[in-house]
Amino acid sequence: MSAVGPLDSALTLPAQTSVEPGRYARLRELVRAGGVVALTGAGMSTASGIPDYRGPDGTRRVQPMQHGEFVGSADVRRRYWARAYVGWTRFAAARPNAAHRAVADLERLGLVRHVITQNVDGLHQQAGSRRVLELHGTLSSVVCLDCGEVTTRAQVQDWLAEANPGFLAVVDATSPVRPDGDVALPEAQVERFRTPRCLVCGQDRLKPDVVFFGGSVDKEVVARAYTFVEQARTLLVLGSSLQVMSGYRFVRRAAREGIPVAVVTRGGTRGDAETTVGVDALVGDVLPALVADLGG
Repeated sequence: MSAVGPLDSALTLPAQTSVEPGRYARLRELVRAGGVVALTGAGMSTASGIPDYRGPDGTRRVQPMQHGEFVGSADVRRRYWARAYVGWTRFAAARPNAAHRAVADLERLGLVRHVITQNVDGLHQQAGSRRVLELHGTLSSVVCLDCGEVTTRAQVQDWLAEANPGFLAVVDATSPVRPDGDVALPEAQVERFRTPRCLVCGQDRLKPDVVFFGGSVDKEVVARAYTFVEQARTLLVLGSSLQVMSGYRFVRRAAREGIPVAVVTRGGTRGDAETTVGVDALVGDVLPALVADLGG
């Protein structure tokens, strides 16, 4: 049962984006019923300074790191780690925004049961969400592809600093952070960069503990996510265009099970045909209004 009482008939409509009152009212009623599982994408974190791969029209703006290239090429790994070393301080400095805090509030109110996130930034947890399933892993951990040793990203950052003294002083500190947590660098700078090695096995195949494009999500993680969705009263998609099957499959499963699918994001999604109610707006505009309406 929901932890909030009956609602006033008035709507707390988002102030910054034009939202059709009927769609917002339907969204509000679905969330009010509780049992919500939130599926979140990159649009949740753009207001925190972490860019999305795609624009509102679904067009890819940034070429992401490919799993096969990273695993198979020492040069690609060096390029990634050089760029990620520079970008990490700014990426790690990102803080939760109003949308993250609103999701945590909805969990606190007993309305959101689980959060399944495609993001790797840890901002849901920082905002106070407790039931978070990281579908694509987290950039805060690093795993050795050869022996499986897991290391904190902070420790790897220290290793890189020791192996590459003065490197940060010669790069452009104004380069924007990309969705993978890295920045663009000239090849001449990349070529002189020394990549990290595993302290256990000595190999240089360290990888951030995330699922790069073309990689596979752990089967146990997928199974848990399916269980959450199948037990949900509503699947609430936030800040995702659902262009990648990794997230879209949960919308398909919800629709197959007769579970309403509510979507809040800018532009259309791959799951429009399965969507019960869609709100074309920024999550940071809509979610705080929901919290205010539902007992914030």
